[in-house]
Amino acid sequence: MTEPTCGFVANLARDWVQFVTTLQALASLATKFVTMTHYIERLHAAIRRTKTSALVGLDPRFDQLPPSVIAAAKQRATSERAIQATAFEEFCCRIIDVVAPLVPAVKPQAAFFEELGPDGCAALANVMRHARRAGLIVICDAKRGDIGSTAEAYARGYLAGADPDAAAWAADALTVNPYLGRDTLEPFVKVAAERGAGLYVLVRTSNPGAGTLQDRVTDGTPVYRHVARIVEELSVATLCRSEIAGDDFGCVGAVVGATYPQELAELREVMPHVPLLVPGYGAQGGSAADVQAAFRADGMGALINSSRAINFAHTREPYRSQFGSVRWEEAVAAATRDMIAELRRSASGGS
Repeated sequence: MTEPTCGFVANLARDWVQFVTTLQALASLATKFVTMTHYIERLHAAIRRTKTSALVGLDPRFDQLPPSVIAAAKQRATSERAIQATAFEEFCCRIIDVVAPLVPAVKPQAAFFEELGPDGCAALANVMRHARRAGLIVICDAKRGDIGSTAEAYARGYLAGADPDAAAWAADALTVNPYLGRDTLEPFVKVAAERGAGLYVLVRTSNPGAGTLQDRVTDGTPVYRHVARIVEELSVATLCRSEIAGDDFGCVGAVVGATYPQELAELREVMPHVPLLVPGYGAQGGSAADVQAAFRADGMGALINSSRAINFAHTREPYRSQFGSVRWEEAVAAATRDMIAELRRSASGGS
């Protein structure tokens, strides 16, 4: 082969490699674009797949963990915080493995991890990614809120949305605090819309002292109703354009407690396009009957959270007698199935 011919072949090979590399890059971008679905599409697909709106919160408490989990953590870590973080990660990941076939979503509570510093934050990140790999919707319960660029930094750090790699924390959705004003919500809404993520704004919370601020009347209306109006407006502005019936919600949701069923029914009516996250079921006293008002007539529009009652089912009856701490994962599965069954019975009018 002559020298000019060799040069031509080499150039051709180099161009071909560049062409293939470009095609691969474009394919990767196209895949990300195609999968960049609206939060509601992904959430409702998960709800329809599992046939339940039950949400399992992940609230690890070291003094309630099964002894076997604590013993294993002590074998792998030395400092007190590292031991707790290691135990939290194993405990939550094993709960995820149990509930992934049963429910559409999990809600890790960031505070229990953050209390442990860097070790806890690393554990939280690992738990969230494990849940994403298991096919679950992940709602990070961090209740963030701040002004301007700080709010945007929180949003970009937490809200991965459709692509788990789009943010450090890999969350599908995030709980946020609205009490600095509407302008502090807008950076979160912007990032959520860009990434196919969701938000849940605190509107009427389940704690006993919620009314101290939320029930204060201004311009003849309770504060929580003013917040609800803003949330409905933001949700309408981010409506899902899916053609599937029941998907006409925005990506901006609301936290409304099951412990206030009258206000829950009222807020469902004034926020028809807002997906609800309903805490307070189970350990906090809310019943399956109490939460039915969270749903629209088509059965969509809410996730019902239970955390401690499922996480630590092995510590209470009837699961303690049936499974004990050795078979704690079976207790988690049984408590989750019982919650799902109770919600279904209540929805169908059963006792």
